[in-house]
Amino acid sequence: MTAADLTPFHIAFPVHDLDAARRFYGETLALPQGRSSDTWIDYDLFGHQIVAHLKPGMAGAERNHHNPVDGHDVPVPHFGVVLDWDRFHTFAARLKDAGIAFVIEPYIRFAGQPGEQATMFFLDPSGNALEFKAFKDRNQLFATTLA
Repeated sequence: MTAADLTPFHIAFPVHDLDAARRFYGETLALPQGRSSDTWIDYDLFGHQIVAHLKPGMAGAERNHHNPVDGHDVPVPHFGVVLDWDRFHTFAARLKDAGIAFVIEPYIRFAGQPGEQATMFFLDPSGNALEFKAFKDRNQLFATTLA
């Protein structure tokens, strides 16, 4: 399968405050907004459909599990997009300028190994973890480690 063969994914996730979600996804991340109601908002996440659904009473502390990966505590669950190399770095710089508090600052993971990638993690206002990554060689997306 090539990048041209990929189809958009859809994910729905809970948020505790739709106005905060609208500011974060629409303004801070600058994602185009699609349809919405008084309980959900659609966004275009680099060609993929994500939907923030209101979950009253939700607390960010519900999402506090981490697994070690390459010396960092990766939040689980998380979602995001694999961007091209230049777009990742432009996006990361814009997020830094916007004052995003990173869970894991942008860095190169698995440097010099199969699957080397740029990655970063941050939380939305409801505590949902997002990861954005990029590969210099997208063919390394599903690379396995050498035995």
